[in-house]
Amino acid sequence: MIQKGKELYKKHEEIIVYLIVGVLTTIVAWAAKFIANALLFHNTMYPTPFENAVLSTINWVTGVIFAYFTNRRFVFKSKEPMRTEAPKFVLSRVSTWILDVVVMQVLTAMNINLLVATFISAVLVTVANYIFSKLFVFNKKAD
Repeated sequence: MIQKGKELYKKHEEIIVYLIVGVLTTIVAWAAKFIANALLFHNTMYPTPFENAVLSTINWVTGVIFAYFTNRRFVFKSKEPMRTEAPKFVLSRVSTWILDVVVMQVLTAMNINLLVATFISAVLVTVANYIFSKLFVFNKKAD
């Protein structure tokens, strides 16, 4: 049983580690958001549009930075220069942020529950982030 688990892990290591890193990225990004809320806005649970924009930006930037370094090291084990990878990574994350915004707008306009819409969007964004990272950012081909 343990041997079978090891074989399964080895076969799907990249995807498994990617999902673990994704969970950790979410935790780190949310922690930064809520710490910033406590420090900047005194733990408001009803932020103004400006405060919400600031907190969302902190959340996104922190998540992208953490995700880049952890994906580079643990998921794709890249040795390529950061100067070529990092801009591609940020660009790919901007594109999936736009995907998230569009999907959320469409689904909520269709009167789909916010929780369900968020889950659907998160799945699509996670898959797109993996594909972009695998094919565009951390590909092992020479540029």
